[in-house]
Amino acid sequence: MLATLCLLGVLAFHFPEYLTTPQLRAIHPQAWLRELLYWALVVAGALALFGIVTARVRWVPALAFALVALAVALGGHRVPGRDVAGGTAYLGRDWFVLDLLGSALVFVVLEKLWPLRPAQPVFRAEWQTDLQHFVVAHLGIGVMLLAANLLVHPLVAWLADDGVHARVRELPFVVALLALMLVADLVQYAVHRAYHEVPWLWRFHAVHHSVETMDWLAGSRLHLFEVVVTRALVLVPIYALGFDKPVIDAYIVVAGFQAVLDHANVNLRLGPLRHVFATPAFHHWHHAQDREAIDRNYAAHSAFIDRLFGTAVVAQRTWPERYGVVGQDVPRGFWRQLVHPFMARRGG
Repeated sequence: MLATLCLLGVLAFHFPEYLTTPQLRAIHPQAWLRELLYWALVVAGALALFGIVTARVRWVPALAFALVALAVALGGHRVPGRDVAGGTAYLGRDWFVLDLLGSALVFVVLEKLWPLRPAQPVFRAEWQTDLQHFVVAHLGIGVMLLAANLLVHPLVAWLADDGVHARVRELPFVVALLALMLVADLVQYAVHRAYHEVPWLWRFHAVHHSVETMDWLAGSRLHLFEVVVTRALVLVPIYALGFDKPVIDAYIVVAGFQAVLDHANVNLRLGPLRHVFATPAFHHWHHAQDREAIDRNYAAHSAFIDRLFGTAVVAQRTWPERYGVVGQDVPRGFWRQLVHPFMARRGG
């Protein structure tokens, strides 16, 4: 994984206009990033060589070493950087790198400091599958979301109202952020509930529910169809209401953090605030196999939405014991899960 990130870093230096985020590009500390890239190449190369000598399955470290060699051949940490003009459609690969490293560093530490299940290892069963989901979703989703944005803008243009936009943009930043979270959550609630109640949509969502061990990486197991459709639908009211870009950017960060936290192996309930905000306990029950938890706790941010619509798990006494899909066998492995919805029927 480190070798892959190194190669992505070198490619980002070569093609900054396409692979980096303009907001981050403006503040990239070039010297620091080159130093980080240098040591990442050294560590990745050393670990790959060690694996080639000692590992039973040697093709993995051999592939890692090949990626390191390719990154060095393309310039390594000495690859020349360049200034670029704005306005180019970009995929934000630098955000992907920061997201992966940041999520791992923050949430692995949280899971060790306040673990729900202390005996659960970091590299638990099927972690490779969920890492594949994380990588593919983040690397491929940029292309698909660019397409989704191109579709959403024309569709919502007729909904736009200058007066509404002006009033929304006059809201204080925190109020606007909370309003955006509520609007987005209402859409996500409806879409999420549809994934559970419409049989052919459940085929895609069952992939997410096939996770049997909850941790920071478990939330990454999402079928690409679900990711694109859900995010595109959430964009509709956001664009129609005219929220400012800084508010949208803040929402993306908050929503991403909460999505990872709610799946994490962290013993966190928030006391009385659990009735307002979705917490790990709230979302763990959504993944539970207990009968009273089936098709419950749909909200992503606001727990009171489920109470409002009568879909909350009322008796959250402790934490669930078992997670996963009841009555349907979702296959193991990323590629099998990718094609599974097109061949599956909903179980009990």
